[in-house]
Amino acid sequence: MRMALIHDWLNGMRGGEKILEVLCELFPDAVVHTLLCDRSRISPTLSRMEIRTSLLQHFPFRRTGYRYYLPLFPRLIERFDLSEFDLVVSTSHCVAKGARPPRNGLNICYCLTPMRYVWYFGEEYFGHWGWRRLLLAPAFAYLRRWDVASADRVERWLAISHHVAGRIKKIYNTDADVMYPPVDTDFFTPGGKTGTRYLIVSALVPYKRLDIAIRAFNQLRLPLTIIGEGPQRKRLEAMAGPQVEFLGWRTDKEVRDHYRSCRALIFPGEEDFGITPLEAQACGKPVIAYGKGGARETVKDGETGLFFTEQDPGALADAVRRSAGTAFDPAAARANALRFDRAKFKEKLKDYIEKAVMEFKGEL
Repeated sequence: MRMALIHDWLNGMRGGEKILEVLCELFPDAVVHTLLCDRSRISPTLSRMEIRTSLLQHFPFRRTGYRYYLPLFPRLIERFDLSEFDLVVSTSHCVAKGARPPRNGLNICYCLTPMRYVWYFGEEYFGHWGWRRLLLAPAFAYLRRWDVASADRVERWLAISHHVAGRIKKIYNTDADVMYPPVDTDFFTPGGKTGTRYLIVSALVPYKRLDIAIRAFNQLRLPLTIIGEGPQRKRLEAMAGPQVEFLGWRTDKEVRDHYRSCRALIFPGEEDFGITPLEAQACGKPVIAYGKGGARETVKDGETGLFFTEQDPGALADAVRRSAGTAFDPAAARANALRFDRAKFKEKLKDYIEKAVMEFKGEL
């Protein structure tokens, strides 16, 4: 079957892009469709694919301000002509699942989350409401209506976690199978000596709540390294004390070196799943995480990390202090991460899609 892969945008290698990367390895002849692509920021596997972009690729300020074009995203994703394809697989956290599938084709969505901007984190992305509410409320209402209506185009739903499956049921009133995303446990392995610094690996965007971590470490006066880029970098740097360093984007090898040498990974946001806690655990390191969302499915509290229950600098600081007196077993962290091994995921995803195609054709 001729396959189209749909992804919201390609301007970095986060969890969603690593799922797409596996799909590209499984189906190298597929054609990737995305609103926006920066080939300098994606892996060689993705860059080798045929990639078709939307008009957003030519808009001004697209590199850093693309989210402000959000009300246009539904129409841009619907403009893709998918009539030549028999199978559509979207990896969606925004509008990718709303692409119009071919009339007689199979449409599968691997859902990273329903559109978080309009359902959960609008204020975190666009700032405190104030006067913005008057401007954004009509756009958000339109986007919510479109998001629910376009969900009917999907025939098979996969969710990255039970947390996300619950959101799909609540918002779209449909059930989803759950398949946890992959972690490259062959690459992320223990090694080297543990240093004194704590670590964050994250996009520098509002809902990740790095502001909580920075304020906590300002209080603690402990060293914190932040790896990642994003529109909030200047704001976060302005609030950081001298013990907080920003390294920007780093290669996978450099990130692995930091996992191996850190005391613990700090994970202050509510995530749909969260790949970085598992990468850190694969390297034998504990995770100090906000105890809500996907982290509850990937971190074992008291065994491979610690949870804090309030998104508050003081609560995080208390958890960091508690972690200093807790003996974490690197082997237990590694064993937990191995449950999400990339090779196992690749085989499961291949089997899932092949079975869905056979059912669609009436061969099962």
